[in-house]
Amino acid sequence: MGIARSSVIMASGTIASRILGFIRTVVLALTIGVTTDAADAFGVANQLPNNVYAIIAGGVLSAVLVPQIVKARSHDDDGHGYIDRLLTLAITVFAVVTVAATLAAPLLVSLYTTGWSPAQLALATAFAYWCLPQLFFYGLYSMLGEVLNARSAFGPYMWAPVLNNLVGLIGLIAFFVIFGADPTGTRTVEQWGASQIALLSGSATLGVMAQAFILFFAWRKIGIKFSLNFSWRGVGLRPAIKAAGWSLAMVLVSQIGGLIQTVVASRAVADRGDGPAIASIAAMVIAWLIFMLPHSVVTVSIATAYFTKMSEHVQKKQIHLMKADLRSSLRIVVLVNTFSSIALILLSLPVARVFVGEFDSTVALGNVLFATMFGLIPFGMVFMFQRAFYALEDTRTPFVFTSVQIVFHILGSIYLFFNMESQFLVMSLAGLTSFTILIQALAAYLLLRRRIGEIGAPPKGHALTLRVIVAGFVTFAVGTASIIYLGGIREDSFAIDTIAGAVGVIFTAGMLMLVSYIVTLKLLKVPEIDTAFDGIAGILRR
Repeated sequence: MGIARSSVIMASGTIASRILGFIRTVVLALTIGVTTDAADAFGVANQLPNNVYAIIAGGVLSAVLVPQIVKARSHDDDGHGYIDRLLTLAITVFAVVTVAATLAAPLLVSLYTTGWSPAQLALATAFAYWCLPQLFFYGLYSMLGEVLNARSAFGPYMWAPVLNNLVGLIGLIAFFVIFGADPTGTRTVEQWGASQIALLSGSATLGVMAQAFILFFAWRKIGIKFSLNFSWRGVGLRPAIKAAGWSLAMVLVSQIGGLIQTVVASRAVADRGDGPAIASIAAMVIAWLIFMLPHSVVTVSIATAYFTKMSEHVQKKQIHLMKADLRSSLRIVVLVNTFSSIALILLSLPVARVFVGEFDSTVALGNVLFATMFGLIPFGMVFMFQRAFYALEDTRTPFVFTSVQIVFHILGSIYLFFNMESQFLVMSLAGLTSFTILIQALAAYLLLRRRIGEIGAPPKGHALTLRVIVAGFVTFAVGTASIIYLGGIREDSFAIDTIAGAVGVIFTAGMLMLVSYIVTLKLLKVPEIDTAFDGIAGILRR
């Protein structure tokens, strides 16, 4: 399967999954709110399996497993015996860790929160007992998917999350119908019953289960059958795990930063009262979901397409071609992310209105989204710099510049914890994240330039930057004018009064900004806009 076709399949699966995930998050917000104690309790609990999974396996599976599985195909049985032993070992490890994590649910919840009342902790812990089993199924999904990827069957791995979101969405709709919506938190944490907890968090776990088990059908389709095999001697993972040690260290450092951020954000819950709505963990999760939409659809797809090419050029010692690939990928990523940043910054309040009803909550979520989006461009650049280092078979340097970012983030988070008002705490955390990602991007660039020399191609590179800046200013002006013409953004404005009005403004202003951005880039003769169009057309054709 060609690189272009593989990236298109992955991108289309990601698009479908992200759209459904967005809808699912909207329904969740309409059901239990965003600035409510229940929403934050569920947010903490539902993130725990992801956090634990990232600590024990994130960043290591793909680095370790794919090369080993590909190598095992040279065996007489086409690697089937190796796969059986490997998956049996993984199932055993994930089962033990999942049981231990579930039993430790109260400890984990208390670790990620601060200042919560006993009732809030009890609700979050009850959610966690239902959510933490997701850890096993995330591990199973990753294992099954990496085997498929190693055999060039990319589609199922990227499309399986669609089933997860569908199952979760059905569960939310069932909760909405049976128990009704409570977006403002009139239902206190003490009033949540066992059946409500089980339906909300149980359906989330059921979705992850479905996401994992559907991959067994994909295995059968490519002729792989699984049988338990506890003969683990000779699996041969020790050298590969040693090689992936820096990737694991980077994940651990990132999780420490995430833990500090969640603890600091959870402080805002304790200060909720009858005053303005206060954003906390749930708002932070939603803002990050929206932030990841353009990144997942565009940057990840671009990186997937270019990573293999860069690796091939490095293997052939053609560093000049590797740098050319990196420049091309960075230009496309910056082009797309510039528009996405401007659009979501200007439309942060209407987008927030889609998730929440009351104006105070809209402002609280909108402010967090506003501050988060400033980090999108450097975040995409960091992602591409990481792939460049991975192509150079260097996992140590990404650990270094990630650690730099995390140190600044932890120090800033601690300062905000003690000095920032709760009403602006999570917004400040989002701004801090954007700032530290910029530091990370600069550090990554300098370290990569020291490794391979000048990356850009001045003065051509500077001319492109200037043209993108001009297009950005034009887009910002058009977006601002269109929002003002449509009534502005006030409590009683068309963009905020109803969800339908918010969607109408998002679509109208968004399309006007997109057209102005594309036309300006075309007039300024930016060639990468044609490349981006070709990629989008390819996705639509597929």
